[in-house]
Amino acid sequence: MSDATLSLIVLAVTVVLFIWNRLPVTMVAVSSALVLYALGLIDLSTMTSGLGQSVIAFIAALFVVSEGLEASGITAWAGRLLSNLAGTGRFRVIAAIMILAALLSALITVNGAAAALVPVTVSVARHAGLRPSKALIPLAYAASAGSMLTLSGSPVNVIVDEAAVEQTGSGFGYFEFGLIGVPLVLVTIAITATIGHRLLPNRESLSLPADFSSYVSTVVEHYELDASGAGDQTFRLRVGTESPVIGSSRRRLELADGLRAVGVQGQSGKVLSSGHELSPDDVLVVYGRRDVAESFAHANDLTVEDVIGRRRNRGRLVDRDLGVSEVVIPPRSEWIGRKAFPGMVRAEDGLLVLSVRRFSSDVGPKSVELAEGDALLVHGPWRVIDALADDQNLMVVASSEQLRRQTIPLGRSAPRAGLILVAMIVLLATGAVPPVVAGLLAAVAMVLTRVIASEQAYRAIPWQTLVLIAALIPMSEAITDSGGAEQLAKPIVDLVSGHSAYVLLVALFVLTAALGQFISNAATVLIVIPVALAAARDLGVDPRGILMLTCVAAAAAVLTPIATPANMIVMNPGGYRFGDYWRLGIVIMAAWLVTSVLLVPVFWPLS
Repeated sequence: MSDATLSLIVLAVTVVLFIWNRLPVTMVAVSSALVLYALGLIDLSTMTSGLGQSVIAFIAALFVVSEGLEASGITAWAGRLLSNLAGTGRFRVIAAIMILAALLSALITVNGAAAALVPVTVSVARHAGLRPSKALIPLAYAASAGSMLTLSGSPVNVIVDEAAVEQTGSGFGYFEFGLIGVPLVLVTIAITATIGHRLLPNRESLSLPADFSSYVSTVVEHYELDASGAGDQTFRLRVGTESPVIGSSRRRLELADGLRAVGVQGQSGKVLSSGHELSPDDVLVVYGRRDVAESFAHANDLTVEDVIGRRRNRGRLVDRDLGVSEVVIPPRSEWIGRKAFPGMVRAEDGLLVLSVRRFSSDVGPKSVELAEGDALLVHGPWRVIDALADDQNLMVVASSEQLRRQTIPLGRSAPRAGLILVAMIVLLATGAVPPVVAGLLAAVAMVLTRVIASEQAYRAIPWQTLVLIAALIPMSEAITDSGGAEQLAKPIVDLVSGHSAYVLLVALFVLTAALGQFISNAATVLIVIPVALAAARDLGVDPRGILMLTCVAAAAAVLTPIATPANMIVMNPGGYRFGDYWRLGIVIMAAWLVTSVLLVPVFWPLS
C-alpha cells in the first residue's frame, strides 16, 4: 500500500473518530500524529513540528491580548455598544456580530478576529437572550469571509497574489480581493441571520464563565436592599466633636421616632457594646427612613454616611472603584462567634457589611454572632473584594473578577489596553513585522503595563485548542508530502479536461474546498495552484480568475472544526461537537460556490 493511500486512511479514521465524539478531540489528534509516525509517514521532527509553528504562538498571544481587553473592560464596553446598536432582535444581533468579525478579520486575520471577538460575542448573545452556540459559529464563518476583503486578510491571499505575479506579471491590488469578498460577506450574513438558527445547535457550554449581566439587580432583590432610598435603610452616623449624644450609651440614647439603633463602632472599627458611652468619631449605626435619619443627624452634629452608596459612590453598588461580594462562613472559620450587623465596617480591610442572612432569611437590623453557614453581602474596594478569594475563613459565592469584567465597562487600564490593540492592528495591517511578532509584542505589553498579571496571561491561553491545532499540523504535512493530496486531485483534473472554463471553476472549487476541510488553507492552495494553472493552460483561460476562485474556495473551510484555527477557537466556548459545523457550513459553501463561479469571470475575465 502506498504512503499516499496510508495517509488518506489515517485521515479518514481520524475524521470518523471526531464525528463519533466518544473520545476527547485532543487525544484523537495526538493519536493520529503518533500513528503517522509509527507508519513511517512522518519523522520525529515532523510529528512535533506543530508545537513550533508560528501559528501556535500567534494564537496564544492573541488570547492573552483578548484577556487584556476583557480585564480592562473594553470587551464589556464593546459588547454594550454592539448590544445597543443591534438591540435584542436575533437577525440584527447576528448581523452585527458578523459584520464586526468580517471587518476585523480583514485587519488582523481570521484567527485574530475570532480570538478577540469570542468574549464580545458571548456578551452580546446573552444580552439578546441567545445561547452562545447560536452566535459563535457565525462569528468564525464571518471571519473567514472577511479574510477575502483585503490582501492581508489571510496568508492564502498573499500566496495567490505571488502566484499571479509569477504567471502574469501583475498581482492583485490590496483591496481588489474585496470585489469578491464583499459579496461573500453579504451572502454569508444573509444566510446565517435568516436560517442559521435552524441549523445551529441550541447548546450551553460548560467552559463559559457565569453570566453576571443581571447580578447586581439579583443581589439587591435577594438581600432585600432598598437602593432607591424610598423605604427604611441603614445609615452610619459619625459623632462630631460638639454632638450632644457624646457620653450617651446606645441603650440610653433617645432616637427620633422611626429610627432604630443597630450597633456602634469605635474609631478603630471595633464593635462596641450597647453600654459604651459615645465619644467623638464613634459611628452609630441606625435603621429607618432617610428624612428622619438626616433630621436627627442635623440636630445632633452627626455626619450621615449612606450605607449603600457611602455617598462617594453616588448610590451605586458597583463601579470602577467599589464592588460587592457574597461570602459564606465555612466550618471552623475564625469569623464564627464574631459580632456583625448591617452597616458595620471591618477594621481589617474597610469592607462594609450590607446584609447578613441566616437560614436563607435576613437577620434584620440587629447585631448577631456569626455562625457556620451565615451569608454576608459585603461592599468595598475591588482590590479588597478580590483578596477575599484567598481568605481561608470565607467561601466566596461568585467570582469578583468575572463580575467586574461583565458589569464595569472601561476600567482604569482601558486606555492602555486600547492603545496596545491599536498598535497591534497597525503592525498587522502594515506588515511591518510578522504576525506572530506583532501578537507577542502586544501580549507582552499587556503584562508589562499591568493590564493583566502574568498569572492571568497563562490562564487565558486555551491549551486544549493549541494542542489540537499542533497535533493536526503533521497530518496536513503527511498528506501533502506523501502525494495523498495529488491522488485526490487527479480524478478531478481528468474530469474537466476538454470541458468549458465554468466546469473547471466548479471542479477546482470542489477540490480546493474538500482539501481545505482537513489540511491547512496554505497547504491546500500550494497543492491546488499548480493543478489549477496546468488546467488553465490546457483550456487557454486567463490564470488570474482561476487563482482568485482557488483563493475563495480555500477560505470556504466551514464544514469541520479542524478546517481552520478560528473554527477550533469557538468550539469550546460554543459547546460544539464535530458534527455541528457542516449543517450551516454546507449551505454557506454552496452559496460561495455559486457566488464565485458567477462573479469571478465578471471581475477577472477568463478569456
